[in-house]
Amino acid sequence: MEKLREPLNDLVGGQCALPLALEAMGERWSFMILRAAFNGVHHFEEFQHELNIARNILSNRLSRLVDHGIMAREVMAEDRRKVRYELTEKGLELLPAMIALRQWGEKWGAGVPSTPVLVDVRDEQPIGRVTITAHDGRALGYKELLWKHRSELQPLGQARVRADARVDPVAAE
Repeated sequence: MEKLREPLNDLVGGQCALPLALEAMGERWSFMILRAAFNGVHHFEEFQHELNIARNILSNRLSRLVDHGIMAREVMAEDRRKVRYELTEKGLELLPAMIALRQWGEKWGAGVPSTPVLVDVRDEQPIGRVTITAHDGRALGYKELLWKHRSELQPLGQARVRADARVDPVAAE
């Protein structure tokens, strides 16, 4: 039986969500805007000042993030000329991906740990590395992964029994 792979020619996201995610995020400026939003920046002028980004590029990227539901745009009641941008629940769920990219950059790009350091509120200790985990929390490496069609998934325990049933009991003695 041939090994199952992702549909690598699916560039529009018909069966794989990665192209859709990349379309929503766009490119570097979208990530920089998200980083600023995660750091408490909310207004157009603040984004422009903090990122030193051209107004037309910032406007385009903010519109794209709003269109994709990653950020929400709210006109301020006290000053209708002022707009507030806020991360949505969908946007907040990008945090692990952002942290994983930052940690990868620390290891393979800059070669030095970033500062400031992201810590958890309770212990004020640096967060752990973002990892791929199994259903039971075990950290998994690349060689411990394989693709399966969703229709082939079995309830926990049944897949293991099925794999064990392939072992010849006479040869095992």
